[in-house]
Amino acid sequence: MSWLSPHELRVGLGCMRLSTDADRDDVRAEATVNAALAAGITVFDTAHAYGHDERELGHNEALLGRLLKGKSARVVTKGGMRRPHGCWVPDGRAKALREDCEASLRALDGVPIDLYFVHAPDPKVPWATTVRALAELLEQKLVRRIGVSNVSRDQLDEACALAPIAAVQQGFSLFDDTALRSGVVGRCLERGLTLIAHSPLGGVKKAAQALKAAGVQAVAARHGVSAAQVALAALLDLSPNVVVIPGARRPETARDCALAAKVKLVPGDFEALRGKVGAPAPAVSGEGEVVMVMGVQGSGKTSAVERWTSKGYARLNRDDEGGTLRELAQKLQSRLAKGERRFVLDNTFVTRASRRDVLEAAAKHGVPVRGIWIEIPTGQAQLNVVLRMLAAHRRLLEPDELARGRDPTMLSPNAYFRTVRQVEPPSADEGFATLEVETFARRGAFGSTPARLVNGDALFDARGAPVKGAAEVLRGEVKLLVYAWKPDASQAQAVRVCRHSAGPPVCWCRPPAPGLIAQFALAHDVDLAKSVVVGRGAAHRTLADVFGARFEELDK
Repeated sequence: MSWLSPHELRVGLGCMRLSTDADRDDVRAEATVNAALAAGITVFDTAHAYGHDERELGHNEALLGRLLKGKSARVVTKGGMRRPHGCWVPDGRAKALREDCEASLRALDGVPIDLYFVHAPDPKVPWATTVRALAELLEQKLVRRIGVSNVSRDQLDEACALAPIAAVQQGFSLFDDTALRSGVVGRCLERGLTLIAHSPLGGVKKAAQALKAAGVQAVAARHGVSAAQVALAALLDLSPNVVVIPGARRPETARDCALAAKVKLVPGDFEALRGKVGAPAPAVSGEGEVVMVMGVQGSGKTSAVERWTSKGYARLNRDDEGGTLRELAQKLQSRLAKGERRFVLDNTFVTRASRRDVLEAAAKHGVPVRGIWIEIPTGQAQLNVVLRMLAAHRRLLEPDELARGRDPTMLSPNAYFRTVRQVEPPSADEGFATLEVETFARRGAFGSTPARLVNGDALFDARGAPVKGAAEVLRGEVKLLVYAWKPDASQAQAVRVCRHSAGPPVCWCRPPAPGLIAQFALAHDVDLAKSVVVGRGAAHRTLADVFGARFEELDK
């Protein structure tokens, strides 16, 4: 059942840019909201984080609170997002959600919250913790309904099992169908949840160009309406449970978008969009085989692929072919259409959306897809990334070099962890004929000589004086590495120091990243499995585990 009553427009107003744009204009913003109200719009989407930075939390909500008081309007707002220095940082802690919700109510100044979302999953907080905190806000009647935003299908399923989720807010447009390919749209409609599509015109950077697409322009011309109205109507046509919230900064834009609710599309306008709502074609068992080797960077996919290329399978890989994963799937489809039948693909494919194009291309030609998912501990994957970098460049690359990287040998920690946060392990219901899970196993040793690998930060106190036992640690006849982050370690025979900034990792050398030790081991014929890591705390114990080394804890 739709969240809105039958007489309400399923076109709302996305209000973010009224507060976040550098050139925002409060007078124009007020006129835009009033124009939306006059056009019949009742849904106004905001968030406590909508402002220039952390000093302006609640700016957008306060604007709406002043303009919507006493009006027939529904406020949709979100919490769980911090804005340090203008950045966007998810904060899914229960305490943070509660504080954000209470602050939103104060900013809205008496205008109730009709629907409250958590802005995005926080990778540092268990998703169940966040969802339960959301449910408590509903139970305590601080909000009328709750929902989740920017989620995977699995996260949506988990949330629905824990709380009475009423709606999902997801980026979705004719120009970005990731929400379709991920299965989130289909799951919403299957469960009867309201799907609120944000960025329904393609987002700030893509909207102007996207609306010039030939297909949109042609349909708009047939109906005698604007391209924006057609793009919104195509989403509304999917289901009565779809609501769109285009962002508007000007009154005329708000009025134009509101008219999308009156556009009646006809068969043939956007049939392809409707056809994508369901699951991919069922798994097939025809001639040939497409093998998808999947996993995070550094999971060992390249080695696994060799089994298939040796059997005559043609390899398709974005690193070699260039372009996007979608374009890679198009190349697969083109070659399948020419009669080729055996392929192996080995990009990450960590999300349902990224896999769907390949599954659909194979199904279209009756070729079964074998899925191979490679599981690997994070530390082992990071070590593989580092070893690949050292093999190609003979050194650990600096953060600015990693930021410019365009190939797998120049992967940054940020890019790696972004992939890890996106992981959705494959499932049989996606359309695989068979699905296998392989566990990564490292083969071979680094060298032949044992070494002592000592954390320099743990050897000296805050004043630079050696801690108890430091002298004993530094003595010995085996090869010695002192590794550290900005340590005073001049007594060591060999020193590897990370001198990069604090905060989120930007390099592969700052412990517990394995770069410093791996580089030393390769250069000095060190057998890490026979070596000792000397340090203090979980980070250094993790390093020892990654290398299969013995761990010795320094006295505190």
